[in-house]
Amino acid sequence: MNDMSPHPVAAPDIASAEALHPKERRSRRFAWIGMAASVILFGASLVVLWHIVSEIDVNELKSAFTAASLRQIGLAVLFTTISYSLLTCYDAIALRQLKLKIPYLTTAMASFTSYAVSFTLGFPLLTAGTVRYWIYSPKGLSPGRVASLTVITGVTFWLGMALVLAWSLIRMADELASLVYTHIWVNQLIGLVAAVFVAGYLVWVSLKRRSVRIQGWKLELPGLRLSLGQILIGAADVCAGAGVLFVLLPGGHGLSFETFLAVYIFAVMLGVASHAPGGLGVFEATILLALSSYPREPVLGALLLYRLCYYLVPFVLALALLGAYEVRNRLRSSRGAFKPDDEPAEESLAGR
Repeated sequence: MNDMSPHPVAAPDIASAEALHPKERRSRRFAWIGMAASVILFGASLVVLWHIVSEIDVNELKSAFTAASLRQIGLAVLFTTISYSLLTCYDAIALRQLKLKIPYLTTAMASFTSYAVSFTLGFPLLTAGTVRYWIYSPKGLSPGRVASLTVITGVTFWLGMALVLAWSLIRMADELASLVYTHIWVNQLIGLVAAVFVAGYLVWVSLKRRSVRIQGWKLELPGLRLSLGQILIGAADVCAGAGVLFVLLPGGHGLSFETFLAVYIFAVMLGVASHAPGGLGVFEATILLALSSYPREPVLGALLLYRLCYYLVPFVLALALLGAYEVRNRLRSSRGAFKPDDEPAEESLAGR
């Protein structure tokens, strides 16, 4: 009945919008800029990938995809297993930092399924956090604790990436310069910046307890000992993940593993920046561009096998584990529902 009356809520809404804190307005502006940059990066990568793939012979691609030997596939599976096993240590370190005691089987289940799902679907803070909460909440972890755990695991990942990137760029600067058409000093400078970042972070957290605040939410960062563990485990995981693709590359490429590490890390970083699920399209385009001097069909075949080994198979296995986990919980809850009804009947029989 009040449709013809003035809307009194309009003025407060406008006033509240105008009264936004400058920092909040700036953060919203940066969020839009970041989103636009991600969309542009993803779109540009798809254009590059389409241009590369359109020139590929489909028959040669099929033969390259099926040309992988059993030894290559076996090594790829081994490195995938090592990588996902190391990922369970991400959660273990975060739980130790949060002073939480969770059985390792639960930790391994939560870590493997959350990463397998988030790697494939993207948006790791949302997808990985949701899966972790699903598994950790029966153990008494609150949403805030799960969010803290997810952030700490992310710090582990980036510290490991930075260390390996610094090592690869500084040691193999000349080979990378000829591979990606950059100057040696540019590669060394980027590597030095990454090394300084890691060293600076270690010094920063070793001086005193450090914490970060995100919109009023406080998170205490690990100290020196745990941070060293984070870096080493993260670096080993990155090397294992890169090893999956490296062993699937066709023989005779003459590319050293240390040189390939930098290419792999840049591809992963661009994939993360694009917010595409699993860096799909962006990762492939970066690898194909960096290895443009090699035959494209075998490299793309290796990339397809890499997706299969490192993403698709763990994703399917994670869905199966989550399904079995949910079925088991349902069965347990149904058994518990029958107990209160059975106990009075037993007491009445005993009374007779």
